[in-house]
Amino acid sequence: MSIEKVRAFLAQKGREGDILEFDVSSATVELAAQAVGCAPERIAKTLSFFVEESCVLVVCAGDAKIDNGKFKAQFHTKAKMLTPDQVVEFTGHAVGGVCPFAIENPAVATFLDASLKRFTTVYPAAGSSNSAIALTLSELEEFSDSKGWVDVCKNWDHKGEL
Repeated sequence: MSIEKVRAFLAQKGREGDILEFDVSSATVELAAQAVGCAPERIAKTLSFFVEESCVLVVCAGDAKIDNGKFKAQFHTKAKMLTPDQVVEFTGHAVGGVCPFAIENPAVATFLDASLKRFTTVYPAAGSSNSAIALTLSELEEFSDSKGWVDVCKNWDHKGEL
């Protein structure tokens, strides 16, 4: 079970007890925001793309959308999302619970989008469709083994902390 992998991973960081598990689904940004009790933009959604026979994860704010032009400029290919089966194959997490950590596949590279930088704390999923964890941006960088920050999204507001 994916959440158990995440729990074991977070135990290495001393954070396994910080996973929020809900009696309701948190599989979409809107549902996660309701379950957590935060604004939707503070949900750190993890999007999965096929890039050169590998998987690129882009973690972005809940109100952000992929900008195809920016994505192509960054990754030199069109943004092509993985199928649900491919997501599980690459990440070990099912759609609705995909998070950027506890991924053992070396063919997966994780990037954090600039849309997150307006927050001090965000809420990514924790390996299931009814979980999340509050992380600072530096924790998100560390835990996700991020390859760096990118700017591949649109439709988000550049204002300060919400």
